[in-house]
Amino acid sequence: MTNEIFDKLRNEIGKIIVGQHSAIEQILVAFFAGGHVLLEGVPGLGKTLLARTLAQTLELHFKRIQFTPDLMPSDIIGTNVFDMVEKKFYFVAGPLFSDILLADEINRTPPKTQAALLQAMEEKEVTVDGLSYRLPSHFFVIATQNPIEAEGTFPMPEAQLDRFLMKVRINYPSHEEEMDLLRRSRDGQIRQQLESVQKIADASNLAHTLETLKSIRIEDPILEYVARLAAASRRSSLLALGASPRAALNLAQCARVFAGLRGRDFVTPDDVKDLALPVFRHRFILKAEAEIEGQTQDRAVESVLAQVEVPR
Repeated sequence: MTNEIFDKLRNEIGKIIVGQHSAIEQILVAFFAGGHVLLEGVPGLGKTLLARTLAQTLELHFKRIQFTPDLMPSDIIGTNVFDMVEKKFYFVAGPLFSDILLADEINRTPPKTQAALLQAMEEKEVTVDGLSYRLPSHFFVIATQNPIEAEGTFPMPEAQLDRFLMKVRINYPSHEEEMDLLRRSRDGQIRQQLESVQKIADASNLAHTLETLKSIRIEDPILEYVARLAAASRRSSLLALGASPRAALNLAQCARVFAGLRGRDFVTPDDVKDLALPVFRHRFILKAEAEIEGQTQDRAVESVLAQVEVPR
């Protein structure tokens, strides 16, 4: 049942988003694992469309925030407003109070405003003037950033990056996929398809799926494999900072979800290997000499995977 819902979601989103199969799969894993995604790609690849389509297929409330240098924390969270008639303050919720939040170009706003998301992402609640407000149970952040521009941006601190379950990269489509996209545009299919996106799951389906995923078995040899990968990253000659304990927990949780979405009730080493890249890449900090030599975080993840023996 779990993998049926997953397949239907993937296929429905695929009707709108041409290609990007790995990105769609990883975002679905992150959603069902209860984490958040940092989505990186150049402009024009459909990042906003992907987030909006996901919300439509799950029948969840969607909001988008365009992050800019002058954006303030209260613009995201909300603020207390004084009612002149009632002579009291009341809270006006900001766009953060949604099921799926697209934080568009998050690195264009200062760290103070970026940090407004931290409590929300970790605890699913926010505090304003000493009072706490709960966010929706399915609260899910997709934060985007453009990798090609550095001017006017504010790189996210490592502590904030670690709050993201995955960093997913969205790439250019293949020639065949781009031709398909051009034909759809020529024939007016894109708008029609957007208007006809089907709801695949509702609140009860989601609750059942999430409950089913809790029963996925992850045996000690797999947990040891995850722990060895994290430890190997901390000893890597390429890295100044490796995977945190939170990263190891996240990888294990994602592997369980991935196994369930593949129709199994147990985790295999391949589930771990397939998700190590999006879970680890944004948490690794390269040594200066490694950067000079042209190494990347992705290569560092591949190096760690190559160093650790896969359990049989």
